[in-house]
Amino acid sequence: MVDEVRVERLLRAVADDLAFLRIEAGADRDRRDDPAWLRAIKYAFVTAIEACVDVAQHLCASEGWGPPATNADAMLVLGRHGVLESDLARQLGRAVGFRNVLVHAYVTVDGALVVRRLEDLSDLDGFASAVAHWMTEV
Repeated sequence: MVDEVRVERLLRAVADDLAFLRIEAGADRDRRDDPAWLRAIKYAFVTAIEACVDVAQHLCASEGWGPPATNADAMLVLGRHGVLESDLARQLGRAVGFRNVLVHAYVTVDGALVVRRLEDLSDLDGFASAVAHWMTEV
């Protein structure tokens, strides 16, 4: 059985991270030159994507869709079960890969790549919207 409170809490966390990322996407050059700025952006991406993974894993388990092979696979499972559109599920699988790079190669991640990622947050927005919609349907 889906724990609606847990899913809603995680989706709120995603929304909070997205709000922060949107604000920081407009940061001026002086702000971006602060070394703490990029670290904060990386951390917000990690926590937003991790919350999406937590939701996906919870839905897979609670709905009996079997354990996904990987966190990226959890997104594909949601795609196969109609929670996410298949294109969005693939995009989120790549987002999980981005999260893995941030977590496991944190110091060596190209800052320009992270800044480019700020330009399009539609996959994370889409995840939150699709799950919220699916939750109203079940």
